[in-house]
Amino acid sequence: MARTVRAALLQTDWTGDKGSMIEKHEAQAREAAKQGAQVMCFQELFYGPYFCQVQEPEYYSYTEPIPDGPTTKRFQALAKELGMVLILPMYEIVQPGLYYNTAAVVDADGKYLGKYRKQHIPQVKGFWEKYYFTPGTGGYPVFDTAVGKVGVYICYDRHFPEGWRALGLNGAEIVFNPSATSRGLSEYIWKIEQPAAAVANIYYVGAINRVGIEPLGDDDFYGQSYFVDPEGKFVGNQGDPHKPELIVRDLDMDKIKTVRDRWAFYRDRRPDAYDELVER
Repeated sequence: MARTVRAALLQTDWTGDKGSMIEKHEAQAREAAKQGAQVMCFQELFYGPYFCQVQEPEYYSYTEPIPDGPTTKRFQALAKELGMVLILPMYEIVQPGLYYNTAAVVDADGKYLGKYRKQHIPQVKGFWEKYYFTPGTGGYPVFDTAVGKVGVYICYDRHFPEGWRALGLNGAEIVFNPSATSRGLSEYIWKIEQPAAAVANIYYVGAINRVGIEPLGDDDFYGQSYFVDPEGKFVGNQGDPHKPELIVRDLDMDKIKTVRDRWAFYRDRRPDAYDELVER
């Protein structure tokens, strides 16, 4: 019997406050569930603005503990109610002065499965992330969920092929890449990198981006969220470049084995020949 997963992404704009952003995402998760979605990923730092366009300590107030914070707990209850796997990108506090850009993964029964912490942290104009985030710890976990094996790679991470490969080696079938990326800097490679990663590692990728211009900067987040299959082909249309959109797509999970049997990249890898990759 064919195995199909109905998956959802939400690209949206900043409402102006954390409470209404959380309400919006809960409402859209309910809508996705009505459409039959079994797994859903939100955008990077989903309940806040993308505050990394400035360097101000006031935005440390957006941090929460994971999993013991109120947002994780709220969406654990929602996941259980809807029977849907949820990936929740948030701003994590471990202790004052130690903060991570983190995604919590919650299973369809509401169980907290674990977290991924963004590994690669940019520090360029408009993306002053080293001011806010410590480089991630915990490696590249893959979570055994109700829909299969799910991994997460966050925004700037996508420029580094090593993590994509580590997720594949750890068994990922779907990798979600929640992002906040703007039109002037990276739009020209948005439709290249994730399809290339899907091809190289032979799994599905769900790429999520914000939309709109936020008050802290003048860069335009360009949306165009999408799913791409193990052959690098878009699954349905990409999201709108300007407007919020809920994207729900059916993913044929049997295609992973079909393509891996055709292109035996995992068999033909040469880790014994890659020593240079771990040298500076």
